[in-house]
Amino acid sequence: MSELKYWLGFNYVSGIGPAKVQALLGAFGSLESAWKASDYELSRLGIDSRTLQSFNETRNNFDLDGYTQRVEEGGVSVLTWEDEAYPELLREIPAAPPLIFVRGGFEPVDRWSVAVVGTRRLTAYGRQVTRDLVAGLVRNGVTVISGLARGIDAVAHRTALEEGGRTIAVMACGIDKIYPPEHRDLAREIIDGHGAIISDYPFGSEPESAHFPARNRLISGLSLGVLVVEAGEKSGALITSRFALEQNREVFAVPGNINSPASIGTNRLIQQGGKLVTRVEDILEELNLKMVAEQAVANVVLPETAEEAALISQLSSQPVHIDELARLTGLPSSLVSGTLTIMELKGMVQQVGGMNYVRLREADPTYNVGPIEE
Repeated sequence: MSELKYWLGFNYVSGIGPAKVQALLGAFGSLESAWKASDYELSRLGIDSRTLQSFNETRNNFDLDGYTQRVEEGGVSVLTWEDEAYPELLREIPAAPPLIFVRGGFEPVDRWSVAVVGTRRLTAYGRQVTRDLVAGLVRNGVTVISGLARGIDAVAHRTALEEGGRTIAVMACGIDKIYPPEHRDLAREIIDGHGAIISDYPFGSEPESAHFPARNRLISGLSLGVLVVEAGEKSGALITSRFALEQNREVFAVPGNINSPASIGTNRLIQQGGKLVTRVEDILEELNLKMVAEQAVANVVLPETAEEAALISQLSSQPVHIDELARLTGLPSSLVSGTLTIMELKGMVQQVGGMNYVRLREADPTYNVGPIEE
């Protein structure tokens, strides 16, 4: 946690964003060195006086060790740019957040994801369309991203869970706070093996109005495309669609009644070039996701040796260290290492950093090749 402590510290400082973090890393090599740099060194790097004052107030008065311990004990994972597990789609966007807090977890299948967003004041039409389209996405192996807000967001998350799929919620506040509070049970169900909730705001951050537009760039950044179901003239969902365009993501919109206030935004998106959606195939075909579910079944890789079977049976979506795998299977460490290398080449497992491995969706852990020979 030593270096991570300083990532958490700079995340807490007002005025230190992705560009400044990148500059600090380039100049000092690590955020620990940057944290300990002099005012002169920081000002030479282009840190303005207001940000420098904010930084010094945090550096001198904030209990960074206590804050780090609080994060560590809160059941929260912290992913930085330097972590292999940092979501690849999010890493691609301009000004990707240097750090995200995660409750629950990401899986390799989450690379196939679509954001579903819309108004909080949804109509019966919007509710039904959201259910139908999300159900179709989930049945095709697509992860659903949204913002845990009232309205379309909540329907999208709940439908994904009901259909047995995965869903990721992006928060506009600290990850230790659930907003709106009536969605605590929904958030708990997402975290409990069905996806993740994430935030790039420090612990304790309240859900301020300015946070929501900034949060929306993470929703689009985690996704291959953004589907807007219903949106008023000034809906936050339209902000998400603008971020999607800036991030080179696809934008989809559901047409609605021309007299409905809830469809003004979506109808306008279609006028401006957003892809009109009347069925889930419109999304799947545009994103080349039509056969994701079928390909996952067709590409199942079976263990070919007893060693592969033993290792795959001990792996899941949660990382396991190579030493722990050797202990659990009773296999020599050298044999475990060599077998895992072969399994990774086959697409059965993936190393996620620090000699930790996860099982990929395509690997079948139930195949029995018989006992390991002594």
